[in-house]
Amino acid sequence: MLVSTKGRYALRVMVDLARHQGAGRVPLKEIAERQCVSGKYLENILSVLVRNDMLSGARGKGGGYRLTRKPESYTIGEILRLTEGSLAPVACIDRGRDGCEHAETCPTIGVWRVLDRRISETLDSVTLADLVEGTPLEGDMGPCAR
Repeated sequence: MLVSTKGRYALRVMVDLARHQGAGRVPLKEIAERQCVSGKYLENILSVLVRNDMLSGARGKGGGYRLTRKPESYTIGEILRLTEGSLAPVACIDRGRDGCEHAETCPTIGVWRVLDRRISETLDSVTLADLVEGTPLEGDMGPCAR
């Protein structure tokens, strides 16, 4: 499983909005500047999050974005599934597909199923609030690190 920039930036935006939720609606320009990401690119990500009721967006003076729920009610898995689609490590166990014609006799299918389950368990056990609160995670280098 390789998480794309779309998924990574969606998580960063959600954390940013959770950190600034006391400020009301947050303008796109502010989010883009803090996250070192193009505003145009973020617009595409934000529109997906708004269409799926994870964010509320408003245009014009006083406009911007805000979370529709409390940070503790969003899981990282939920956000990534929305932006990435499947999180399955291999196509043959992707829940959105029919599976593999060799699944019944495949000697490796069990490994992929366990890995898929553990990925989901891990990502579904971490909330947006955990990330906002700074739950120690390896390799946290800040928003603009490349």
